[in-house]
Formats: sequence, structure tokens, C-alpha cells
Amino acid sequence: MNNGNKTGKAEILAPAGNAEMLTAAVRSGADAVYFGAKEFSARRNAENFDDEALKKAAEYCRIRGVKTYLALNILIKDGEMQSAVDLARRAYNFGVDGVIVADLGLAAVLRRLIPELSLHASTQMSVHTHAALAPLKKAGFCRVVAAREMSFCELKDFCAEADRLGIEVEVFVHGALCMSMSGQCLLSAFLGSRSGNRGLCAGPCRLPFSAPGGTGYDLSLKDLSLIHYIEKLRGIGVTSFKIEGRMKRPEYVAAATAAYRSAADNGFVPEELESALNGVFSRSGFTDGYFTGRLGRDMFGIRTKEDVASAASVLPALHGLYRAERQNIKIKVCLSVKNGQPVTLSLDDGKNSVSVSGSVPERALTKAADDKALKAGLDKFGSTPYTAAEISVACDSGLFVRASELNELRRKAAEMLDRKRAETRRRKSAAVYNPGGPDCPNNHPPRLFARFEDPSLIPDDLNGIEALILPIEKEPDGLPGNVRLIADIPRGISSEEAVRRRLRVFKNRGFNAALCGNISAVRLALDEGFSVLADSGLNVLNSESAAAVYAMGAEGIVLSSEILLSDAARLNSPVPKGITAYGKVPLMLFRNCPLKNGRDCSGCPGGGTLTDRRNVSFRVRCRMGYCELLNSVPVWLADRKDELSAADFAVLYFTDESKRRAAQVIRLYLEGGACPEEYTRGLYFRGSL
Repeated sequence: MNNGNKTGKAEILAPAGNAEMLTAAVRSGADAVYFGAKEFSARRNAENFDDEALKKAAEYCRIRGVKTYLALNILIKDGEMQSAVDLARRAYNFGVDGVIVADLGLAAVLRRLIPELSLHASTQMSVHTHAALAPLKKAGFCRVVAAREMSFCELKDFCAEADRLGIEVEVFVHGALCMSMSGQCLLSAFLGSRSGNRGLCAGPCRLPFSAPGGTGYDLSLKDLSLIHYIEKLRGIGVTSFKIEGRMKRPEYVAAATAAYRSAADNGFVPEELESALNGVFSRSGFTDGYFTGRLGRDMFGIRTKEDVASAASVLPALHGLYRAERQNIKIKVCLSVKNGQPVTLSLDDGKNSVSVSGSVPERALTKAADDKALKAGLDKFGSTPYTAAEISVACDSGLFVRASELNELRRKAAEMLDRKRAETRRRKSAAVYNPGGPDCPNNHPPRLFARFEDPSLIPDDLNGIEALILPIEKEPDGLPGNVRLIADIPRGISSEEAVRRRLRVFKNRGFNAALCGNISAVRLALDEGFSVLADSGLNVLNSESAAAVYAMGAEGIVLSSEILLSDAARLNSPVPKGITAYGKVPLMLFRNCPLKNGRDCSGCPGGGTLTDRRNVSFRVRCRMGYCELLNSVPVWLADRKDELSAADFAVLYFTDESKRRAAQVIRLYLEGGACPEEYTRGLYFRGSL
């Protein structure tokens, strides 16, 4: 494994949503491609690959020296785990080089059953600080896809730690930017039951959302372009440069791949090619705002009529980029023309050798074959991925070889070399997943935990509340002494050291546990001597994920907000499991605040609202360098108390409620009762696709 890329070749990793896109990527210069199967991919609406197409794709790429990575990058339900593992096993047996995984439970199962399979941590895991790397290394990952929100300075530190641990770093360099950090978006699921974390995002962020002074599309970012920073990225040790776009056209894939290939190999992109890349797809242009740290209005953009017209004008010319094979496999060619012996042609790529024989050569009646003429006839591999790096000819004098026979030998030898290179040469896996037994049902009402955005909102009467959760950016003053105190670490961490400092303050005030919504937070909390309560941001949706998070150090788990309550009841967890039973659930996590599309931070009171096209308002809340978009109405389950027994504990998530309203909510959750305001059941009963 390449544990750093400071002097090595840059891997250009291209998307393939179907077979034509795969061909476009490979012929335009990709070192590796990533694609999805018909199931369990974060781009389930792409054409994707069935088993036969998956096998052919792996063979096609192996012949051409291109690596293949299968995207298994969605959250998995308990009832799907066996099918997901079966797919990974088949892909491994087809010769796929690695799998991109978002679900910690699936990763743990694959490591256990197919230990030879390379595991890549998807960007859906929201890995955005280097504290997450050691736990991921321990969990069996050999590569991590860094969050798109990271700056150059952050990536530099991240790569240094990855190099120390022997983990490869993959970075998105081109394509669509989601407004929310990947893996932390519930907007599509909550608004339309189409889950981004399950591969069916409906893209509501591209619809009108208005901030004061904004453009009216204040959740829509321009596409990413880091084409002028490839050398800087390689210099800090980035292993793989990833292009987004499994839902786009083959021409886009060809343009992006060819442009980044040129940037990596030559240090520049031809003006005509860069112009074509800029034209084939953009949203009001491109941004490098996260990478450079220049956040704000310049990062926002939408797909305009001008963008569409620009694409139409460049598409025809881009077909030429992938019309012919890319001849990048260097081979040694040897031809033997001996008197009384069959003509023999051998090809050798350094690992594989093939040889074919033809007829016995005739005596020349006029002009005899010579080394120069024969070499010229052998240096023609145009319809193959091969190029003759060395040609040797051993030819007796006075003999004649027909050009048609030489062509036929060359064709047969190339086909034989194709077959050899296509072989998987790995021991087939017969792994079978056997799910564990169901969890013992909980027949008791859940314990109640209360999370308050500010200590000033805590009611005087906390009877019935077992634990109190407070954000670490607030001052923990005047707290009651009869409840357990839990420090809430933000899901977005802009400074690990700042989190450590705040945890030490909270520990001195009697806090002994931390609510952790990302892998880095788990590591930081454990380092500072806290017990860990895993939050919903860790996306625990199945029993294996619960076990994996427990193995990381969690002593309790708040399950994913996308889980059905019936599935939560059956989920087998080694530690107490909980749900967010009340509150305005955070739907998105931002590094670039949407309010910056209308004003800068100096004039902001620390939050505000966005309004959608139906005039529904969503609160934006700032937390230590990141922001969250809260749902417009709270989840309410107090009138479904019997079904709350699916969880061992329930979190009441208070954001902007008054003391009086908070006290009322607590009472209703203790006694049972209807919601006094507009509410949602979340996804606990209707689920999401």
C-alpha cells in the first residue's frame, strides 16, 4: 500500500455510472474508477452495474491497468446486511480492488468475513479532522475519503497523521458540492422520505431557500474545482484525486478525467481542454472556497440557462477524448522468423507473457523480409491498450512473411494477453453472513435525557430527567446536582484543540460523559477521560453498527434519526440504545453558513432563518465554526408512549423553547399527551426510501 504520495504518481479516480462512462474514464486517463451496483450505492438513480456488467467492468479495467472500487456507501438496515455482504463477496471474486463503505457495521462484517478486501471510508462518514484516523485504522480501513469541507491547512495536518498511521487519503477535486457535510444531511429524508444517506437524495437544497439579503437559492453551492492545486495536494501526501459525477454524462467524465490527468502529469491543462471542462457542467462557475478558506457568497451558485447552453456547445468535441483506446500498457514484442520453423510472436508486459505461432515462412521470390520492415509492421497496436516499448526481431535471411499473417498474429497475441491480464488471481471468497439473534424487547418506558441549547433554558423542575446534556461552547453554570451531566460535542469540529479545552472545563464542572456525533469526537472524548454516548450523527442504523460503535468505546448509542421505531425495537445493541424522541432535529451541517449568502459574520447575531418556497422557516444555528439547519417543527412521540419502549432512553432535544415550554414537554413525556403545537413524527413510522 502507498502510505503517502509526496513523490509518487497521482491517482486520478473517475466516476462511472454506466459502461459508456467507464470507457470514457479509462480512455481519458483514469488510474482508477468507482461505480455502484444495482443496490447499496449512494447514487441509486444512476444506471449502475448488474453482476454481469460488474464482472465485465472489472475485467475491462484490469486489462488496462486501471483499479476498480465499488461504492457500497449507504447506511444498511439489519434486514439488508446479508445481501450487502453477498454483493461485496461477489465483487471481490470478480476482482474489484476495494469497496467504499459508509456503514461502520458493514465495514466490520466485511473485515471479519473477507479480510483481504480493501476498505475505503466513504465521505459519508464525515471524516473532517485527523482524530478520526486512528479509530478508522483500527477498524480496518486502508483509505479515507476526506470531507470536502476541509481547507488546505487542515488537509496538510490530516495527511501527515494519515502517513504516520499508514492510511491513504482520497480527496474530491472536482464536481458537485452538497451544502451539508456528507453523511449529516436529513433534509431530503425529512421533507420527502428520500434519504441521501440511503442513496436517493431528491436534491431539495437546489430548490429556493431564502436567507435575508440572499439570492433565493441559499442552499445551493457552485461545483468544486481544484484543478490548479494538484501539485499542492500531491505535495502534502494525497493519494487519490477524486472526480464526482456518476449521474453526469460520459462527455463530462472524459473532460474532467483528461484535464486532471494533464494537470497531474504535465503541471498544466491545455487551454482548450480547460475551457471544455468549464463548459460541460457548472453551476454559475466553480469554487475552491473550502480549500482556500474563502467562505461566503462567492461559493453559492445554481445551474443557469447559460450553463446548459454552454454544455450543449462543447459536447460534440468531447467525444473525441474517448473514441480510441488509450495505449498506456507498455509491452515487449519479440518476433522469430526462422527457416523451417513457424513464425512466432511473443508479447510480455513485465508480469504476463504470451506466444502465438503461424505458418512456416516461405523463401522470398523478390524482396525478402528484414528486421526494419518487420519492426514497422509490429508497431501497430492501435485497437488495443498496448504500446510497443521494445521490439526485437530475429529473422533469417531470404524469407518472406505476409503482412496479413503478421497482423493476425499480432491480433491473436493481444487477445491472449487480454485474457491473461483479465484473470483475477486471487483465492475466491465463500464468505457467508449469519445475522445474530434479535434483541430482547424492552418492555419498560425509556429513561429521559434532556439536551438544552443554553443553561438559561433549563426549567427548575427536572424530575423524571436522568441526564442533562449541554453544548460544550456554553458555560455550564448553575446546574442541578441530582442528574448526570453530559457534554455535547458539535458534529462539526473546526479545532480539535478547542474541543479538548472545552472538555477540560466541563470535566472540572462535574461532567463525566460526552455526546459524540462523529468519530473524531469519540476519540477526543476518550482521550480526555470521558465516557462516550454516541449521537445520531454516527448513523447507527443496524445491529452491526451498534457493535462497531461500542468497539470504538461507546457506552450508549442514540440511533439514527432515519430508523423506523419498529426496527429500533429489534436492533441488537451491546449497550443501551436511544432515540431523539422530541425536538427540532438538525437536518444539515454546514461549514459555509447559508446566511453568508446575504451577510457576513460581523453583522450576524449567531444565527437566523431560511425560508423555503412554501414560506416555511428553518432556523440556522452556529456552533464553534460550523452551522446546523434545524427542522421547522419538533418531533413528537409523547402520545405514543407504548412504542417508545423500543428504546432504552429517549433524548428530548430543546433548542429555542422557553423554560415553561420545556417543563410542559417534559411533563407530557412522563405522563403521555398530545403535542401543543404543530409537529412531525419524523421518520420513525413512515421511514424513507
